Amino acid sequence: MRQAILALATMDTKGEEIHFVADCIRCSGLEVVLIDLSTSDNGEDTDVTARSVAAAHPSGAEAVFGCQDRGQAVTAMAEALRHWIRREVDFGSVTGVIAVGGSGGTAIVAPAMQEMPIGIPKLILSTVASGDTKPYVGCSDITMMHSVVDIAGLNSVSKRVLSNAAHAMVGMVAHWKTIEGDKPSIGMTMFGVTTPCVDAVRQSLEGKGWDSLVFHATGAGGQAMEKLVEDGFIGGVLDITTTEVADEVVGGVMACGPRRFDAILQHEIPWVMSLGALDMVNFGSRDSVPRQFADRLFWVHNPQVTLMRTSIEENRKIAKWIAAKVNQSTAPTEILIPERGVSMLDDENQPFYDTEADATLFETLEQEVQQTDQRRIVRHPHHINDVEFAEAIVSAFQRMRKNQPK
Repeated sequence: MRQAILALATMDTKGEEIHFVADCIRCSGLEVVLIDLSTSDNGEDTDVTARSVAAAHPSGAEAVFGCQDRGQAVTAMAEALRHWIRREVDFGSVTGVIAVGGSGGTAIVAPAMQEMPIGIPKLILSTVASGDTKPYVGCSDITMMHSVVDIAGLNSVSKRVLSNAAHAMVGMVAHWKTIEGDKPSIGMTMFGVTTPCVDAVRQSLEGKGWDSLVFHATGAGGQAMEKLVEDGFIGGVLDITTTEVADEVVGGVMACGPRRFDAILQHEIPWVMSLGALDMVNFGSRDSVPRQFADRLFWVHNPQVTLMRTSIEENRKIAKWIAAKVNQSTAPTEILIPERGVSMLDDENQPFYDTEADATLFETLEQEVQQTDQRRIVRHPHHINDVEFAEAIVSAFQRMRKNQPK
């Protein structure tokens, strides 16, 4: 495929609009490849036809065009597009990706765009961009623009908005800047209640020549870090704040998802883990907490965030969830246990201080993790935010790097 911007739409319903966008881009001197994602098999004979894309579906084109239900056809075309891009697209030749669509078209393009490498300009002009965009953006760097009016023909408003979208893409592509990483990058996870530890680790490693990428452990944060691991941007992980697992196991609003840690395991990079903020599960406002937790211990962090102390049994489940993942590791892996507490709230005279719950977490990990020369658990007689514990994390990582095969 030639150097070009990919322009995607269901051309049986959005053909006029995507051609307008493509013409705007071409007027700026850039190349465009038009890709039809129609699910009716009545699309255009364009650069890449809908049937060509649909044929990439594991069950063939009829998985898309043979559906009687439009929702099923949209889902099938979304899967076909993901497979087509993996098979046909050389991202070294793609300068950007732009799509226009309603709810169906956006649902088709978003999963494929989420899988594209970080850094390639990605823009979706959509009727659903003013609502909850998390399902469409995920942890990627997709830009979404609201269409204001429906994408249903060209008019005085739609032409202005479509033109803006086209020229936003032109600007991202024309002013692309290659940023050569002069330092190796390391990913680390942080929460407000583990900030002193992460800041100390970050400052120490930056002084030793590392480019520190810090991710807020809000569910999407851990996923974003692992996306960068998959894309080859990160050469080591300091998973200091694994609180997303507590939400995954207990049912909080910042759950990590079932694939957390998988990219780290698959790419076999050095991995230091700790237990930051596993003393808490995150909910929204106080009145949003599910009724079954009514008798639990809470701390209202702010009007939109309510924290719930994890129980003894929940800590046992959390430890088993982590151990099941860690036991798959083949690269150097070390879990560092801060015996005096795992967050600012889990310290002496603080509301979540619970030595019995913490002991359950620590002991269950030691029982469940199959320790080897490459997979270790080490206890430290410090609080997670003590300087000594930050130094232990840095030392563990440096030791892994020193022993890593060249």
